[in-house]
Amino acid sequence: MPLHATDLALTRNSYYDASALRDCSHAPLQGDARCDVAVVGGGLAGLSAALELRQRGLDVLLLEARELGYGASGRNGGQAIHGLACDQEIIEDQLGLADARRVWDMSLQALELLRERITAYAIDCDWRPGYLGVACNARKGRALARWADRLESVYGYALQRIAPADMGRWIASPRFHSGIHDPRSGHLHPLKYTLGVAQAAAAAGVRIHEHSPVTSLHAGDPVLLHTTRGAVLAHRVLLAGNVYVQNIAPSLAARIMPVGTYIACSQRLPPALATSLVPSGSAVCDNNFVLDYFRPTPDHRMLYGGRVSYSTATPAGLAESLRQRMLLTFPQLAGQAVEYAWGGFVDITMNRAPDFGRLPPARAGGTPNIYYLQGFSGHGLALTGLAGRLVAEALCGDASRFDVFARIRHRPFPGGRWLRRPALVLGMACLLYTSKTQEFKSQNQ
Repeated sequence: MPLHATDLALTRNSYYDASALRDCSHAPLQGDARCDVAVVGGGLAGLSAALELRQRGLDVLLLEARELGYGASGRNGGQAIHGLACDQEIIEDQLGLADARRVWDMSLQALELLRERITAYAIDCDWRPGYLGVACNARKGRALARWADRLESVYGYALQRIAPADMGRWIASPRFHSGIHDPRSGHLHPLKYTLGVAQAAAAAGVRIHEHSPVTSLHAGDPVLLHTTRGAVLAHRVLLAGNVYVQNIAPSLAARIMPVGTYIACSQRLPPALATSLVPSGSAVCDNNFVLDYFRPTPDHRMLYGGRVSYSTATPAGLAESLRQRMLLTFPQLAGQAVEYAWGGFVDITMNRAPDFGRLPPARAGGTPNIYYLQGFSGHGLALTGLAGRLVAEALCGDASRFDVFARIRHRPFPGGRWLRRPALVLGMACLLYTSKTQEFKSQNQ
């Protein structure tokens, strides 16, 4: 099944869509338009960039193929966490320790920016501070502790250690050995937050058009973009559509892979039961190779993610399989039903580091005027907001922070257009088998 058809089917039973009010729509682009900057993609990266650019006085037009927040921005696990999806050592190896520290500090600034926007624009998005990283066994507990020790010694970021004897006070689950707690990270309702940023962008004067898919892009000065019902001439363009812009920017497509990820949400639980599961109310994520992540919601549900697909196929029996994973963590939910189950595709890079940059100019010696943000690799809820600010700075003449990320090197997925997905499926199956074997040995030593 094509990616867009699979993706559309995955949106139909989302807790986020059921609990967020879309009280504002934006008409499709009709006819021709001109602007200083055209933004392609109505998720958090595109909306954040559009807001920042408009605040700097530029005429900004944003094109969204479906509805604002349709993609990963409106469907993710809702966890806003320090750092990147990749280990900091990957950034250190490429950029050196000084710039790796700059990248780390910017990931913390991303969290601050998220909280600032919630306050500044009065976005009602259920923000709650607190993040628990947990380990399922002693070996993974030692790895988590080593990671936290290095984070504190090298980056000056202290996390609270949770010993095995204390885990019961933090999470009512027999599954976890030890953990760490970060009060500065947290969680929220991502679709409500995305729509709040969109409202701020529209109020600032960004021209937003939903249901306006870009069908072709012609580099030049100006850049010409065609949609299904119109065309845009823009002096500069930002591509912020992640897995959804591959057809109009083939040179970027080989560097990211759409990976399916899936979430379930329980029925409303008795308040006392819901509160007992994670007493601090924190978001939780384990450190397994294929990880589980979950969090309580304000209306006393458990929202639980724990499946991935490296093909475009949705796992069979999605709701029940996610319910079974939830019960592995919380057996006390055996009598509680799953009310929602949905998924979507995230844009994974080979090294799990974000991929920011510019496309080559249309003519030799020209100035690049097409920028892109992609490859957040499932860790973009906070970073997308800062990425929008960085690209706005670059488009307005100060690329110093943007270019720290742009220097990160990215390799294409092997196998070319037709074989890269089968190659990835095979490779990930081998890695998962190795990880599960190591976990089994650790548990039985």
